Amino acid sequence: MEIINKTKFLENEDFFLSEIEKGKIFVYPTDTIYGIGCDATNSESIKRIREIKMRDNKPFSVIVPNKTWIKDNCVINFLAGKWINKLPGRYTLILKLKNLNVVARKELLGDFYTLGIRIPDNWFAEIIEKFGKPFVTTSVNLAGREYLTSIEDLDPNIKAKIDYIIDEGKLENLPSKIVDLTNGEKIIRRY
Repeated sequence: MEIINKTKFLENEDFFLSEIEKGKIFVYPTDTIYGIGCDATNSESIKRIREIKMRDNKPFSVIVPNKTWIKDNCVINFLAGKWINKLPGRYTLILKLKNLNVVARKELLGDFYTLGIRIPDNWFAEIIEKFGKPFVTTSVNLAGREYLTSIEDLDPNIKAKIDYIIDEGKLENLPSKIVDLTNGEKIIRRY
């Protein structure tokens, strides 16, 4: 496990993009809280995150490369289109997938055919746009425990099992608002 900051990441961006491609597990800042993630097309890496978080088959969300990716791979109706126009932002939008092969569906979503998508309003989302594939985004905590706004509070058992931590100090934010757009508009989580 290596702790880095934004400057080091950006100075070595090509190296870290190749590490993402290899399936490495990252803890990273977003516009909300710290997340843990990996390439959302890499089955083995997703399984590692499930083990690290001690999480059952509950679906993970992803940071997507851009809005075009959403339109190409998800079912978009008028209401969903209005929410997508609010991105980037502190929202997780749950949409029906129309392209089931765009993620490691079984490992990422279990028996679901819907996908939580994010485009955070921060620099790490720009990295995922360069990566060009979806990236797992879930809070970096054990299942059912409090979300993380400071790396200093990271559970040592989690810390020991990840590859990279991008430390941006204390994040003074709350988790994203979750909006289910698969059948109308339903707010799942509101902060």
